[in-house]
Amino acid sequence: MGNGDTRVRGIAARAGGWSARHRWAAVGIWMLFVVLTMGLGSAAGTVEVKDSEQISGETSQAATIAEEAGIDEPAGETVLVQAKDSGTKATDADFRAAVTAVMQAVEKTGEVTAVTSPYDTKTISKDGRSALVQFDMRGEADTAGERVEPVLKAVEEVQKDHASLTIEQIGGASMMKTFDDAFGEDFKQAEYSAVPVALGILLVAFGAVVAALVPVALAITAIIATMGLMGIVSHVMPMSDTASSVMLLVGLAVGVDYCLFYLRREREERAAGRDAQTALQIAAATSGRAIVVSGVTVCVAMAGMLFTGIAEFEGMGLASLMVVAVAMVGSVTVLPALLSLLGERVEKGRIPYLHPESKLRRNRGRGNRDSRFWTAVLKGVLARPALSVVVAAGALLAIAAPALGMKTQNLTLDQEFGDSLPIVATYDRVNEAFPGGSDPAEVVVKADDINSPEVKSAIADFRTQAVESGASRGPVDVKVHDEENVAFVYVPLVGGSDLDKAEKSLTTIRDEVRPATLGKVDGLEAPVTGQVAGSKDFNDQLAGAVAPVFAFVVVFAFLLMLLSFRSVTIAITAIVLNLLSVGAAYGILVGVFQHGWGASLVGAEGVGAIITWLPLFLFVILFGLSMDYHVFVVSRIREARLRGRSTKDAIQHGVVTTAGVVTSAAVIMVAVFAIFGTLSMQSMKQMGVGLAAAVLIDATIIRGVLLPAAMALLGERNWYFPKWLNRLPDLTHDESPQGPVSSPPPSPPAVEGEKVGV
Repeated sequence: MGNGDTRVRGIAARAGGWSARHRWAAVGIWMLFVVLTMGLGSAAGTVEVKDSEQISGETSQAATIAEEAGIDEPAGETVLVQAKDSGTKATDADFRAAVTAVMQAVEKTGEVTAVTSPYDTKTISKDGRSALVQFDMRGEADTAGERVEPVLKAVEEVQKDHASLTIEQIGGASMMKTFDDAFGEDFKQAEYSAVPVALGILLVAFGAVVAALVPVALAITAIIATMGLMGIVSHVMPMSDTASSVMLLVGLAVGVDYCLFYLRREREERAAGRDAQTALQIAAATSGRAIVVSGVTVCVAMAGMLFTGIAEFEGMGLASLMVVAVAMVGSVTVLPALLSLLGERVEKGRIPYLHPESKLRRNRGRGNRDSRFWTAVLKGVLARPALSVVVAAGALLAIAAPALGMKTQNLTLDQEFGDSLPIVATYDRVNEAFPGGSDPAEVVVKADDINSPEVKSAIADFRTQAVESGASRGPVDVKVHDEENVAFVYVPLVGGSDLDKAEKSLTTIRDEVRPATLGKVDGLEAPVTGQVAGSKDFNDQLAGAVAPVFAFVVVFAFLLMLLSFRSVTIAITAIVLNLLSVGAAYGILVGVFQHGWGASLVGAEGVGAIITWLPLFLFVILFGLSMDYHVFVVSRIREARLRGRSTKDAIQHGVVTTAGVVTSAAVIMVAVFAIFGTLSMQSMKQMGVGLAAAVLIDATIIRGVLLPAAMALLGERNWYFPKWLNRLPDLTHDESPQGPVSSPPPSPPAVEGEKVGV
């Protein structure tokens, strides 16, 4: 490529060039795309995941039976009436009066139905000190939390009149309201504060208001467009609120990062003396290409969630994949157009002492404007690469070691919220007095004739043997729907909130009691569902999905890196370093949340387990997001190598010149993820801390120490590409168009049959 030749290859370079030349058309097409997708998505509406579609197994089978029968189970509520001293019993007159008062009070609200007395249902504890008044909320279960407040107030009034007793309400509707009141605004504030936090960091990074606003605006439009796409796609693959939250989190992180990479490179080239057009072309061919490679890799990682067979994961994976793809396309198309339109105006709203020109004036005479910190670190790393690899890798392996003892489970109410909510104490009291009573197993019985003598006898035998087997202490309740030929049998499981013990009771019900009773009736279906069953089925299905997802993500990430950099060594190094980063994040999670080491420092507590879905979720998200930094830094190293620098000099140049942008990008990601670590729910804390810790490790130890040290040790072997692989597609179309101050790049020597891809 000769001096002044601006011919480029590659999708990113061509897209950036076209957008810069047709800037109004590019901006108009983008805005039309955002408006159309949002409009079509709103018109189509969002189809939410049904219970029967969540996971396979008995939980799904039970939900399908109920849905096909048209049975919408109401939200069940329970009022615990419990003596505060051991001398008072449920048979005492005052106790009976309190039970009657509770029943009358809740009925008067007009919001409940099917109120039952503990003296009729035998829901009195073994020690005789506790009793349960049970009833259902009228209307749909999903909205019961909005109507339960009058009932809660009625129970509170009864409590005031009976000071010697504890009278408390718990159930689906009351828990829904409690959580919405306590954490609904918490979530909204976390999501809303993510944008201002990102904008604030960008203001510091760019030192100019307009330059900081551009990445945020592009990320927000990408998120809006994806929201519309989710509505459309949900008619094929139903979505959930969780998928929307994850999409927003990922979309903001990658959308801002991609624009940050592009903007910083364009600004760097202009500062080097190139004209605006050439600076844009170079940014498109280099940072633009890195964005495409990174974006495709992240999309592939997110696609791994589609192999779990779990609707929640599939929705999160597809939503994340779409927002990354949209942000990637926007970054290499509309961003160059915006920069071309703005020109020097992108520096408008300069902030004193933060803008690069202010820094340059302050640092005049101090030498290199590149990061002095990373220059100093790299000097030591490159002087002793073997020692650096041993120390850094050893430290990460030590941090990752606790992950070998990781225990995963769905968190119970007390694990999730600790003692932050009064309802948790109620939950514990109910479980202590009536083991499993708060979350009973639910057997959904479907028969040709639910009232036939044979079926009635089988259900009666089941109720008896469930208690005799030791799996339940009763009472085992039955609710029959005659017209639908369906019955619901509620079995409190021994073990209560101790999921390990409760799962053993569940296994006894499923594998011993059911076959010996209900299983003897021909044509009868009796899947067992409920919280404990759902947790077990979810864990079983997730365990089967881990290996395929890990294999898919690792193999395809390796292939993408291989094709994008034409180097076996770089592809292997990328995979190993990413796995180290994920392993370290796992170790931190286990240490903090399972063992409680330093938990108070992040406002958490050791709950003895990691929530089931998090390890796989973190692996997929982190494996994708960590490629942002890796691809960006290695692309810069490779670019310097192809311009004739030695491998060691190229490493120094690549890491130091990207230090500012990678640090800024990492700070944004860590800050956004850390916001979710401030929420009160332990599962959200685990997610926020895990993501923030991994990104921090990736942007410091991995990018600043391990990557340059490993590449320095490997030397020319970094560019190893066997001759027999030359027939693979060449995706290294990343030449930088040369501006007037540039000279033709010399080609580096081939290594062991390497074909230089540029």
